[in-house]
Amino acid sequence: MTLPNPIFSPLISLVSLRGRALPLTLAACLLAGCTTPTPYAPRIEGQKTGYTDRALTQNRYRVTFTGNTVTPRETVESYLLLRAAEVTRAAGYSAFEFDTRNTKANRSYQTVPYGPPDPYWGGGWGGGWGHRGGFGYWGGWGFAYDPMVDVVVRTNYEAYAEIILLTPEQAAKEPRAINAADVISHIGPDAAPKPSQT
Repeated sequence: MTLPNPIFSPLISLVSLRGRALPLTLAACLLAGCTTPTPYAPRIEGQKTGYTDRALTQNRYRVTFTGNTVTPRETVESYLLLRAAEVTRAAGYSAFEFDTRNTKANRSYQTVPYGPPDPYWGGGWGGGWGHRGGFGYWGGWGFAYDPMVDVVVRTNYEAYAEIILLTPEQAAKEPRAINAADVISHIGPDAAPKPSQT
């Protein structure tokens, strides 16, 4: 039986670790590439994306649209406008105005380690020199970050509005009135699901 050379043993371990990590990394990258913007659809129970609407009074509604992390802010706001127009038409009105409207950015942070654990910098198998528990302002050697971690910031947008439904007489007198049919004809085709290319 041949014993491995002690000089190359750590190198062999590192290569085998990377050999196992590479397929997982590629799979994660491929799955991340599959993420698509939130489609224009109602929010279903248990989901975090899509539109909602609720009648507050006979002519006042609350409308929201929440996108995922790859849905641009402009799309989220356009879908909110489209949903407001659809609610207006469904209630038997032809125009509406925004009473309140806001778009909020929700940010989430995730730390992603890369490379094998390094016992010299700490966080590894033996604690090393104690990067986490050593000396320095941040608990290490004075570094304000962990050199073996990437921080991924993901942002999704949530648009919210309260709308007031207007009769044709009210809409004629209100300069902020928005014609629901015009909004549906301009934004609706972009929000419609695209036919599959099969």
